[in-house]
Amino acid sequence: MRTFGVEEELLIVDPETGMPLALADVMLPTLVPPGPDTGREVAAGVPRTPVHEDAGFSFELKLEQIETRTQPCLDYAALLRQVLQGRALADQAAREHGARVAALATSPRGSATHTTPKPRYIAMQERFGVIVRDQLTCGFHVHTLVESPEEGVAVMDRIRDKLAVLIALSANSPYWNGAETGFESYRTQAWNRWPGSGPTMIFGSLPVYRRLVTRLVDSGVLLDEGMIYFDARLCRHHPTVEVRVADVCLRAGDAALLAVLVRALVESAAREWADGVEPAPVPTLLLRMAAWQASNCGLRGQLLDFGTFTPAPAPDVVQALVDYLAPVLAEQGELEQVRAGIARILSEGTGSQLQRRPFAHGGLAAVVARAVQLTGEGAGTGDPAEQAPSLGRVRRA
Repeated sequence: MRTFGVEEELLIVDPETGMPLALADVMLPTLVPPGPDTGREVAAGVPRTPVHEDAGFSFELKLEQIETRTQPCLDYAALLRQVLQGRALADQAAREHGARVAALATSPRGSATHTTPKPRYIAMQERFGVIVRDQLTCGFHVHTLVESPEEGVAVMDRIRDKLAVLIALSANSPYWNGAETGFESYRTQAWNRWPGSGPTMIFGSLPVYRRLVTRLVDSGVLLDEGMIYFDARLCRHHPTVEVRVADVCLRAGDAALLAVLVRALVESAAREWADGVEPAPVPTLLLRMAAWQASNCGLRGQLLDFGTFTPAPAPDVVQALVDYLAPVLAEQGELEQVRAGIARILSEGTGSQLQRRPFAHGGLAAVVARAVQLTGEGAGTGDPAEQAPSLGRVRRA
């Protein structure tokens, strides 16, 4: 079985008002012990050595968010444990400053944001203006081991037509800066303003992939290769394919389920490549249509079927994806668990649907308060309402 791991971006919020708070720079020193720099660029001189062997934490573009990272895992249970642990530790650090963390892909409450004062982020702000000023979005990135870069490119070519289904399953951003967007995953719309984002062509080989990446960077539009924000890309630092389309999931169990689906996609695609099965020749513009539809409707209406790219009921398209992955999932002992998890999402709703339910009773503040509770559900932190934050808090709104 291939190892896999995830990165989650979490929103830092005021638990009473729901407003985002710029506290990452004061939270990270409590999550990261003092010691020599790891060699990766950081803000405020904070190294990236995690406080726990399984947990990693780092800055993101905005000080109103914090990123957690798992170690490579072999199964759903181990990954879920690490996701819950990362959420619990981040929430503990937030509490020290009167805040909480919420797994929300966009902020329901609107406010000014604060760019993390790293030279690269400052350069991005100067170059991309309002895109950076407004870019408070939280994604969910799944890394799956590949045996070689060549296999990684072959995998990307063969999963590109199915990634929109993951957008619908993870949809968790119906509100944006104080407004109802009419989308289930508005983060997808906001994120795809970046010039290097979105679905890609069929590359066919590693040299073609590398030539395209080089040409995109040499164009001068992107600052560096780190801004290659493809829906799926080869990771620069690890031997993995990184799938980047999903919203951060409100419930930790949904996050682990999505990661299992991505691993099965990678394994299925690698086997097709080994068997000489060519990737489906779907035009990139159709992939954009599928992603837009998934972002707009989530699981509430119709998606574009990844076989025909014509409209079909969302539950049917999701079931078709599970059926496609069933041989690998069954072999890895995950099929029944996936079917149960999918049934729960279809029955109880995606994060976006769960966000809308508290709104009628308490507005956007209630949406964020409920999200805080669901973010830590199962993490062993107890009832959030019974745990008062400590004094001596630092706040920037």
